[in-house]
Amino acid sequence: MDKYSRRSFLGSTAGAMGVAALSGVGSVAVAAAAQAAEAPAGTEKKEKGMRVGMLTAPFGGDSLEKVADFAKEAGISALEVAAGPGSKLLDPAEFNPAQADAIKQMIADRGLEISSLAYYADMAKPQTSAETQAHFRKTVDAAAALGVPVVCALAGWPVDRMTKIDTIKKVLPQVYPPLIAYAKDKGIKIALENYFETNLQGIDTFECLFETIPDENFGLNYDPSHLYHQQCNHLLPVKMFGKRIFHTHAKDALVDVEQRAHKGIYAKGWWRYVIPGFGNINWGEYISHLRMQGYEGVLSIEHEDDTFSREEGFKHAARYLNQFC
Repeated sequence: MDKYSRRSFLGSTAGAMGVAALSGVGSVAVAAAAQAAEAPAGTEKKEKGMRVGMLTAPFGGDSLEKVADFAKEAGISALEVAAGPGSKLLDPAEFNPAQADAIKQMIADRGLEISSLAYYADMAKPQTSAETQAHFRKTVDAAAALGVPVVCALAGWPVDRMTKIDTIKKVLPQVYPPLIAYAKDKGIKIALENYFETNLQGIDTFECLFETIPDENFGLNYDPSHLYHQQCNHLLPVKMFGKRIFHTHAKDALVDVEQRAHKGIYAKGWWRYVIPGFGNINWGEYISHLRMQGYEGVLSIEHEDDTFSREEGFKHAARYLNQFC
């Protein structure tokens, strides 16, 4: 899958399958969501422990209010709001204080929170670096206005004729330190998703990133599925970088070992992303490792499973994950 199609998949495949919601499943977990979200979004919150959230990208054509209504119904406590340029959910370029107040009230009325704003762009691409950095700063501004503690992003793709390690060492230090300083000044942490096609691929790239940019305000939106299908130890980064995990994606991977043995590792079709609980990751074990590192944040469901409709997938995932929270 090319580097642009994965993110568009969220809106096209999972989103397009849309309205076939699973009846009854969401009501089972609504009580858990109500208990887990007592304080208004954008205000000082008590420690609530680990809880279930969702990346809102498959609802990109809907209003944030509609997504919030669905989350409450599905037993989901937190929203990772997709905030790229032109987002109908929340566009930082058009954001203002009046919107911030209205959004905070709307989220609070539903007993939810916004766990992060998400801007997944190629931050390392020289041709668009100024543009992406400008929008990133606006995303930080919006997060600060909303009282949202984290902005999620990507490490970018390798620059032409450079390896991922070289891009991390030579390009990212020109991009991220000024953004980290800007975010830190507003009380915002930056969390990079370790999507394997970007510069964060294997555990060696994690090590290189934090050796190159050691700032404590710079961390991970950790997704174990991206390491699992590579046959990397997906538990090891939790131990190695536990204090750098500011946010997590809850997505599973299903590996067909017979297909892999038949086709070979360079073929396609022997693994795919699935809803948590429908793949190979042991979520009780993984979440226990997060707990041992003191993580008390969000498990943000990233729905990329085309065997479920949009609503059905989120509801199944929330019901499964809430048992661990």
